[in-house]
Amino acid sequence: MSVPEITVVGSVNLDLVVTADRLPGPGETVLGGAFAAHPGGKGANQALAARRLGANAALIAKVGADANADGALALLKADGVDLSGVRVSMSAPTGVALIAVAPDGENQILVAPGANAALSTEDLPERIHGALIGQHEIPLATLGEAVARCDGYVALNLAPAMDTAPDLLRRADLLIVNESEAAFYGRDALLAAGGLLTITLGAQGAILYRDGAEIARAQPPRVDAIDATGAGDTFVGALTVAVLEGRPEPDALRFACAAGALATTRAGAQPALPHRADVDRKV
Repeated sequence: MSVPEITVVGSVNLDLVVTADRLPGPGETVLGGAFAAHPGGKGANQALAARRLGANAALIAKVGADANADGALALLKADGVDLSGVRVSMSAPTGVALIAVAPDGENQILVAPGANAALSTEDLPERIHGALIGQHEIPLATLGEAVARCDGYVALNLAPAMDTAPDLLRRADLLIVNESEAAFYGRDALLAAGGLLTITLGAQGAILYRDGAEIARAQPPRVDAIDATGAGDTFVGALTVAVLEGRPEPDALRFACAAGALATTRAGAQPALPHRADVDRKV
């Protein structure tokens, strides 16, 4: 089995996490939380997930010239993600996510994109070889150009939900959305794009479609979930790795569901991302 070569073009954040007995309602303050800082950002999470699950992973991203950048990149460096494509902005800070987490693992997230919003087409290489993973936490023009420069497989996580270019949907070999994102884009429009489409259903697993027809469903294994932050990004990395390895699509979906479930069993996004051996034991 050949090792997938994956480049992720996306965001890098430092996640500032508060765990509390419950999530606040509009205008409400909830006291008694515990604080921690973890590296995160969808792009960084997906790159680390792919790396821990068996791929050679590279990240193209932008951080600020500040102390938060060191913390945000620490686990990527430790796990051997290629960071030669990470640029430094002298005018924008490293992105920050403010995350509130309840005991059942549900969360609320507010993101200040910082340098992520400054990632431009000039920061991209002339060609992106191998597979590409992208998402919506960077400028759409940059994502579109990255897809245009990719000569291989393209996986797009259409999150967060926003207006996107129809050409991106048609070019993607794999689209990944959750239920709310599927409702935003319209399920029929996503199915009409062709290729593979996965809709994740949280604790209920995921559905996989090919060329508009359902081909597989999978449910995650039972786990003791404490924090869902990063679970979706783990699913994205896991499904992309499994598909590129040539696994049958139903098996690839089960692998991704198991990986996403395991990512909920520890606090934080990147600290909780599972390794390949752990996922293989759950499939």
